[in-house]
Amino acid sequence: MKTAILATLVASAAAFAPSQVAKTSTALNALTDMPGSTAPVGPFDPMNLAESGSEETLAWFRAAELKHSRVAMLATTGYLVQGAGIHFPGMLSSDVSFADLSAMKPLEAWDAVPDAGKAQILATIFIAEIITESKPVHYTKGGPLPTMVFPAIDFSGVDAATLKRKQDSELNNGRLAMIAIMSFISAANIPGSVPALTGNPAF
Repeated sequence: MKTAILATLVASAAAFAPSQVAKTSTALNALTDMPGSTAPVGPFDPMNLAESGSEETLAWFRAAELKHSRVAMLATTGYLVQGAGIHFPGMLSSDVSFADLSAMKPLEAWDAVPDAGKAQILATIFIAEIITESKPVHYTKGGPLPTMVFPAIDFSGVDAATLKRKQDSELNNGRLAMIAIMSFISAANIPGSVPALTGNPAF
């Protein structure tokens, strides 16, 4: 009798306990519906980060990925342009020319930028971040994800299928750019760490 009562109580408690299977399924469904989930990989979340918080947390993760993707694409493009020997003419400051910076490795170039220049770069990043985080409805509350600040692009007239394709492309290109810029930095600072880039004069 006691065993039956105990089993009944356990079953009743389990009915109100959160289902891990249901949570995982919901997280995967959310990822599948979000831009960036494309063949052949589909929803890629090996660390189960989609399950680590609420829908607001997942929106914050997606916004962070989007921002990092855009920064990585700019960084990769800049690295390739600099590696090709293309740079602004003239002097950055009284003792540093753009040609000098172009011949340096990225971290060395950053060290060579005067403090006033570094402050301007960081201030621009700060302003862009404030603008993207100061929308009337924040993206963690159901508002739109951060858009390009400079310049602002209006996608309101784009149909849903085309917009989804463009968002997929942006995220996948951004993910590749994150891998690329980390490879460039590794190759520049740890000789032989990226065999495909070994011997390239840009590194």
